[in-house]
Formats: sequence, structure tokens, C-alpha cells
Amino acid sequence: MRIRRRFEPSLEDLKIDRRMWRWVAIGVGVVLAGYLTAYLVLFPAPFLPGHQAVPRVLGLTVAEAQAEIQKAKLQVTEGGAEPHPTAAQGVVIWQDPPPDVIAAEGTKVTLVSSAGPPKIPVPDVAGLDASLAQSMVAAAGLVVSQVESVQAAAPTGLAMMTRPPAGTALAAGAGLTVVVSRGAPTIPVPDLLGMASADARTRLETEGLQLGTVTRRRTTEGSPGTVVAQSPAAGTLAAPGTVVDIVVARSPQ
Repeated sequence: MRIRRRFEPSLEDLKIDRRMWRWVAIGVGVVLAGYLTAYLVLFPAPFLPGHQAVPRVLGLTVAEAQAEIQKAKLQVTEGGAEPHPTAAQGVVIWQDPPPDVIAAEGTKVTLVSSAGPPKIPVPDVAGLDASLAQSMVAAAGLVVSQVESVQAAAPTGLAMMTRPPAGTALAAGAGLTVVVSRGAPTIPVPDLLGMASADARTRLETEGLQLGTVTRRRTTEGSPGTVVAQSPAAGTLAAPGTVVDIVVARSPQ
């Protein structure tokens, strides 16, 4: 009588089986990965009915972003505006939920838009040397478009104030005026009436002042070629370098 022996796989057979199943698993994984890639990338339909992918609206204007979101059957919620160093005012810089998230129809998408570049406060330069004051303005990201000198009790060359005043918020690169003291008015303006224009110039320069505009006018108030009016008036205290304008008489004929 023949006795049947139970088949017992060898160790080599087991190794072959393991390798075969490993390759089968890898093949199945590749197929699934390819299917998911095609499903999500080539045909990105929502997984569930009534769900939509949130559109990417970053960089669009608020109006454009609202239209795109409503087209996807979603709702828009205004999230306000925030300063942004590069984005123009009114451009969307943040959205929640983010782009491509699958969301149910009617989901609210919050949009935050750009308020433009951040404003820069005008620095306080009062009491500083004029050159240092201008350097501080430039370092703050603003521009000194004009330096204006005024008579003041402060020492000559010191910054008095800015226009607009310190603390005013301006856009980067905006211009402002620095007001600088030209010293206290300590020189009495001489009386130039009756002098020839050349003599008036010499007298002013001797006093540390300057001759400004010379206007010639037909008048009988004085001899032709002589000063008949001046501004500032004689006796006015002026700072060094102050300009004095004069009117010179012409023959009335």
C-alpha cells in the first residue's frame, strides 16, 4: 500500500513566494498611485457631491476674487486690509481656506486684502544739526524735498521742525520740508532811502545783509536813481544774510 506524503514547501519555495507577493504589492501600489494622480490632477473633481475646490484668488483684486469664489458656489467674507510691502492696495494677500482645499458648497472664504505699503512716521528732528536731521529723514525712508530757513532764537543751522510735523504717517519715499534756523534777528536794517542803488548794496553788505530785488518805478518821491522804498523797513531786526528788497525812482517822464 502506497502512503501519500504531505507536500511541504522548501525554504527556496517560500523565498520565491515572498518575492512574488512583494512585486504584486508594488504593482498594485503603482496602479493605485497612478489612478489617484489622474483622479486628483487630471480630473480634479470633488470627492463628494456638493463639494468644490477652493479657487486660488491670491494676487487678484477683491472684486475679481469675489467673482471667482462665487463662481465656485462658495461665499466671501471680508477679512479687512493689512499693510503689505509690495502688493498694491486692494489686492488679495491671504485667503482661508487656502487654494485647492475641497469644501462644501456655501463655505465661507475669508479674504484679506493689501492696504498698500506700510506708512512711515516723520521723525522728530527738532534741535538737531541740519545735516543730521536730513540724514535721519533719509534713514526713515522719506525724502527731504526742501530746506527752509527761518529767523529764530535757536542757533544758526539747527533744525526747528518738519512740514508735515513729526509723527505724521507718510508713504515710503514721500517728500517733506525741514525748517532750519538761520539765527536770531540781531542786525538792524539800515535806512537806505535816498541812497543810490550801488551805495545801498554796499551798505547792506557792510552790515552782513544782502541786496535782493531792485524794482524801478516812475515817481516824484525822490531823485531818479535813488532808493524810495525798502523791505524790510529801516530799523527792523534781521538775521545775518537777510535779503532786503528796494525800489529805485525813475524819471516821471
